[in-house]
Amino acid sequence: MSQLLEIAVPDIGDFDEVEVVEILVAKGDRIEFDDPLVSIESDKATMEIPSTSAGLVVELRVVEGDKVAEGSILVVIDTEGRVASVGDDTDSAETSVSPQPSADADLDEAEQAETTVEASSGTEASAPARTDTAAQPLRRERELSPAAANPVPDRSGLPHASPLARRFARELGVPISDANGTGAHGRILIEDLKAQVRDRFGQERAGSSGAGIPPVPTIDHSAFGPVYEEKLSRIQKVSGPALHRSWLNVPHVTQHDEADVTELERFRRDRRQAASERGLKLSPLLFVMKAVVIALGEHPIFRSSLAPEGDRLLIKDYFHLGIAVETDQGLVVPVIRDVDRKGIFELAVELNATAERARARKLGPDDLRGACFTISSLGGIGGTAFSPIVNAPEVAILGLSKTRVTAVWEGPSPLDIQPATIRDVDQKEGGEGSLAPSSPLAGASAGSFRPRLILPFSLSYDHRVIDGAEAVRFTSRLSRLLSDPTRLLL
Repeated sequence: MSQLLEIAVPDIGDFDEVEVVEILVAKGDRIEFDDPLVSIESDKATMEIPSTSAGLVVELRVVEGDKVAEGSILVVIDTEGRVASVGDDTDSAETSVSPQPSADADLDEAEQAETTVEASSGTEASAPARTDTAAQPLRRERELSPAAANPVPDRSGLPHASPLARRFARELGVPISDANGTGAHGRILIEDLKAQVRDRFGQERAGSSGAGIPPVPTIDHSAFGPVYEEKLSRIQKVSGPALHRSWLNVPHVTQHDEADVTELERFRRDRRQAASERGLKLSPLLFVMKAVVIALGEHPIFRSSLAPEGDRLLIKDYFHLGIAVETDQGLVVPVIRDVDRKGIFELAVELNATAERARARKLGPDDLRGACFTISSLGGIGGTAFSPIVNAPEVAILGLSKTRVTAVWEGPSPLDIQPATIRDVDQKEGGEGSLAPSSPLAGASAGSFRPRLILPFSLSYDHRVIDGAEAVRFTSRLSRLLSDPTRLLL
């Protein structure tokens, strides 16, 4: 007896709708428990929805590009491992999933009763009717998901639009009610908003003085040589507007500093064996995370956000750090929570697992939310300094560059050392003065230049919230913490 089961979207957090970006199964595929069915994407998070049962895929309810929400049906599977067909018995039809509303709902009671009698009879003529009844729920009549085909009316009376489209309209600063919806039931799509902006921009260029940010001129690059196109990744399409929004809204200032991490690196090297026995790798980033948490505890303004009204600060009494991770799709910033409560080894396990999930595109929405401060490390690649963009509504971000070896003077201050030469003029009869041989540096033997490992780092901050003096105090404290690993233990 065929047992058909509908697999729906589970709880995906606060997102009302997410996009189906990839279908991972096909009709007729045999799947096992926890096998991935589809990939969905929300903001920067891409995740796979697993199957809750084993069986045979008999129907796909979504296609790539559909918008789905919690409870939306993705696929229908036959848990007995076979698809209902003409050869199935009557029980097979009775156990099918509930059919979608159709014209049959308009039949009167007499017609429905007649249909029931015909479907339940044992004659050969009734077999095709039973087959149609069983197959009807499994026949796809349209290529739209329930979320896209049945939009919820907007309570404010505005046209139908997804939360993603409404947010995009707010970012562009255009009224969504002016857009011409081309989606199902007049639903306004992101492409409709882009077209609205293009039309309006063209009108303003033709009839206005061109106030605002001037556009980048359009150039036919193919006139100068061969060109080819490469599409932006989905992550780049989402993060690009977010970075632009932060850059336009946050007055950025970057404070550059450096830390002597020689002793810290020696401390880390001495514990490599202990970490290796646990299958871990102690990255310098782990120690920077612990140092940042201590500095954030002493300077709470750096873990704040400016209220939307701009009249107060919201201080976060937790220490969740966003860590930038490079993937083949672009940069993502998963969040490591409660860093202040975890040891170096524990952080090593969590950071490695999170980075692997990010590169496998298996981060969930909760993995990308809730940070109070962000760290972006380019030290493994190179560079001496850079100005990272603040991840608003956070107010600061730390950028790490490549560690270098520098000769550092260890000894008395140059001001405490006597000049290198002493002019000893011998007055000669009718003659001129002469220069005596150079005398040794007084105190020079008390010091020398020594090779040290220096870590350059850069702190970008929101100047509306943080002033320069406070930024220097933060970076100076961070430098002292990184110069002595024992400070991280106190």
